[in-house]
Amino acid sequence: MEETPPIPLLLTERLRLRPFTLDDAPTVQVLASAAEIADTTLNLPHPYPEDGAKQWISTHADKATASNELTWAICDLTTDEVYGAISLIVRPSYHHAEVGYWMGLPYWGQGYTTEAARAVLAYGFNQLGLERIFARHLARNPASGRVMQKIGMHFEGCQRRHLVKNGQFEDCVNYGIIRSEYAA
Repeated sequence: MEETPPIPLLLTERLRLRPFTLDDAPTVQVLASAAEIADTTLNLPHPYPEDGAKQWISTHADKATASNELTWAICDLTTDEVYGAISLIVRPSYHHAEVGYWMGLPYWGQGYTTEAARAVLAYGFNQLGLERIFARHLARNPASGRVMQKIGMHFEGCQRRHLVKNGQFEDCVNYGIIRSEYAA
C-alpha cells in the first residue's frame, strides 16, 4: 500500500494546490522578491535572499512531518504555473490550525487566494477533523482580511502593536472559524 503524502494534492475549479518542488524555486524567487509582497506578510523578508526560495522549499517535507506545517504551491490547474503559497500549521492537541498565504503580485485581485483558502479550510475541517481554523493579517493589509471574510471567518479582535515588521510596531487583526460555522 502506498503511503499517503504528508502534503496532499488539493484541486479547485481553477487551481491545483500541491507540494512545492525545487523546480519551483526560480519562480518563487521572482514572486517572493516583490517588495509589495514582503511589505504586507509576516515572514517574507525584503530583499529576499539569493537562493531563499530553494532553502525555503527544502524545509517543507520535514516541517510537514515534524511540526504539522503543510505548505502548498498555489498553481494554475491546467498549466501548473505557480501563483503563490498557502500553509496550514496544525496543532493536533488543540484541534486547531492557522492558515497563512501570499500571492504573487501579477495574480492579485483575481480571487485565487480566496479559492485556495476555501480548499485548505475544507481539507482542515473534512479530512483533519479540526474544530477551529484561524488567520491573522497586518491591519494595514485589509485585502488579506477580505479573503478571510469571504471564506466565512469572523473578526475576533485586533492585537495592537503586536508584531514588529521592518522595525515598526504593527497591529495584528485576527479572524477565525469553527467547525459548526463552516458546516452551516
